[in-house]
Amino acid sequence: MTPLPFDPIARAAELWDDRVGSSTSMAAVTSVMRVQQIIQSAVDAALKPHGLTFARYEALVLLYFSRKGALPMRVMGERLQLHPTSVTNIVDRLESDGLVRRTPHPTDRRTTLVEITDAGLQRRESATAAVVDVNLGLKGLTDRQTEQLTDLLAKVRRASGDFED
Repeated sequence: MTPLPFDPIARAAELWDDRVGSSTSMAAVTSVMRVQQIIQSAVDAALKPHGLTFARYEALVLLYFSRKGALPMRVMGERLQLHPTSVTNIVDRLESDGLVRRTPHPTDRRTTLVEITDAGLQRRESATAAVVDVNLGLKGLTDRQTEQLTDLLAKVRRASGDFED
């Protein structure tokens, strides 16, 4: 894609200022959404050769980070902030690819655990190398600026009830 010779969000902000009012929030939100598209495209391209979407990659990473390499599906949904149906679809696909397996919980017959397989560990490792190689799609910032961005976005998430601390 050829870059535009001007910043369309800055131009929209000028028009917004003239016709609607202050464009501060509009420009920030539109910029965040555009950057999300850019990052998603880069991460999707890095994960595609590994047969993963970002949602399936996140699930593998979550299982890898867990103490035993396995979690109840309900906990996966909570940690990934996904509806149970979405978690089921992700696990179904990962299971059909041999990257996870469902196992009964040892003490709670009502609970199913999702466990990462050796193939899942290997796929997670190679996919992680791919996304790290593209810096997860984030370009143009220093480490300090990236930390500041993360802190600012956490404030929005916290104020929106995404998490408490």
